[in-house]
Parts: sequence; C-alpha cells; structure tokens
Amino acid sequence: MADPTQLVAEIESLGARLGEAKASINRRFIGQDRVVDQVLAAMLCGGHALLVGLPGLGKTLLVDTLSTVMGLKGNRIQFTPDLMPADILGSEVLETAADGSRAFRFLEGPVFCQLLMADEINRASPRTQSALLQAMQEREVTIAGQHRPLGTPFHVLATQNPIEQEGTYPLPEAQLDRFLVQVDVAYPTRAVERDILIATTGAETATSHQVFTAAELVAAQAVIRRMPVGDQVVEAILDLVRSCRPGEPEGSALAGSLSWGPGPRAAQALMLTVRAKALLEGRLVPSVADVAAMAKPVLEHRMALSFAARARGETLSGLIDMAVSRSLGLEAAA
Repeated sequence: MADPTQLVAEIESLGARLGEAKASINRRFIGQDRVVDQVLAAMLCGGHALLVGLPGLGKTLLVDTLSTVMGLKGNRIQFTPDLMPADILGSEVLETAADGSRAFRFLEGPVFCQLLMADEINRASPRTQSALLQAMQEREVTIAGQHRPLGTPFHVLATQNPIEQEGTYPLPEAQLDRFLVQVDVAYPTRAVERDILIATTGAETATSHQVFTAAELVAAQAVIRRMPVGDQVVEAILDLVRSCRPGEPEGSALAGSLSWGPGPRAAQALMLTVRAKALLEGRLVPSVADVAAMAKPVLEHRMALSFAARARGETLSGLIDMAVSRSLGLEAAA
C-alpha cells in the first residue's frame, strides 16, 4: 500500500508546478482562468478537450501555448470540407530503390504527435471526423492492417465553431463522447479585453516558457488516479449522472426534456476531473462542490434535448443546473 505521506508530498509538489504552468499560460492567454483550468484538468486526466466558441476568442492561441508549457510535440490540422482521412492519419507510398526494387513506405500524418490541435473540427465531413475516433480512444491507428501507436501522452484539443454557423457538420455522438470535457469559450469581460489590447498590440509580445516535460505529465496523470475520493463524492457523481438519464428512476424529473443522457463514461470523467480540479486549486481531496463545478463541462456534450424541449426553448445548460440543484443541493458553475 502506498505511503500516504509520500502521496501528500507528491500532490503538493505537483500543485506547485501546476501553479507555475498556469501563470506561464496566462501570460499569453489572458483572463480566462476557468477555460485554462478545465483544459488542464482534461490533460491531467489523460483525456481530450473540445473547445467551443466563436472565431477570434483565442482557442488556437491556448492550444499553441499549452504545447509550449507542457513540453509536448504538437501538430495542427486545419479542418476543411475537402480534408480526407489520409490527410490526418498518413498513407503508404510506393518507392523505387536504386537497385530497381520496390517497397511501400509509410508517411506519418499529423496525428502522430503528443498534442494534436484539431482546428475547427466541425468544418470537416463526418467521414474525416470519424478518422480520429480510434486515435482518440485507443491511442493508435490501423493503416493497411498494421497497428501504429501514437505519441505518449496523446491529447486532442479540438476547436469548434457554434453549430449554428453555416458550413459546419455536427460531430457524431460517439466522437463527442470521446472528449473528456467540453469547454465553452465566451467573450472576455471589458476589463479582461482591455488587458488583452494592451498586452498584444505593443512592440513586445508576451511569451510562455516550458514547465513540464512529456514524462512529467504522464507521471502527473498517475498521481491524479491515486488521489483519494470520499464516498460522499462518489455517491454525488452517481446521483448526478443517473438523474440526467431519462430511462432511470432518478431521471424522471428530466425524462420529458431529454432524448438520451450520459453513460458510464461520463461518471468516469467526473471521477477524474473532480480530482484534477481539487489539485489545481491546491486541495488534497475533491468535494461535492467540485462535482457541481465540473457538471457542465463533462455532461453537456453527452446529452441531447428532446424535440418538445427544444420547442419549449429549454437548454442543456439549464437542465444540468436543475439536475445539480435536485441531486446535490448546489448550484452548477456558470
């Protein structure tokens, strides 16, 4: 059995390093602490994050900064309607040697990295989006019958424009479920926008520095899974997730508003992300309040409104607020 004293020391040391990483990120990505915390939480849990927001809000800048600060080999794919799966995964080419012999050589696609930025992922066709499914879940791809492992660690941080904009394709539900969290990137406040103007339009541009290495991030992910979680938090997670399923007795209050609700993967995601949230705030164990805070990032993309609910003008955000209030007796984070 692990020494509790050693675990506490590891958690405290990791918390200090994460504080330095957040400070480095915030030098370039200004005034969006909630967004930074949620994306870091996803990476600490070994998962992927979907960043949703209008163009020009800094989503691409955040991913680029994370690549530098976390010490990861990063690649970027700009998704377009004509993008093909081979453009992401790679392909085999036939080469002729000097002696006249021929052999196939595999050319790696941009997915062979540690931090993949999938920019405007919902602008590509469903066929191309599905090419990421195996990579996101299995951390490997199969091409010409051969399994090819990806980088370690491997994270996909995808950006998505709101689906109401023209020229976008909804992501398949199976792919949405592979994202540990959905991070909504909103307009900055007036004060934050003022800081952005001053910091980014002068003669010098702020830079970030590397804080972690890939090996240190993998070690941090192991620490997260060793953090203790109390029975009260476990029960709160189960109460919340099951209350969002229209087919469960606990979900009767929302049954008329949802077509389907979150599966067990959502409960697993909450179990991990509440630990990461506690760590990012310098605490050794998560609380029920952390469950309420991570409810929307974890659940919103794993639920669907019924036709009647859409006609009534209901929103998933509002339904999650209701579920958190009923199940946990708390208010969900904004």
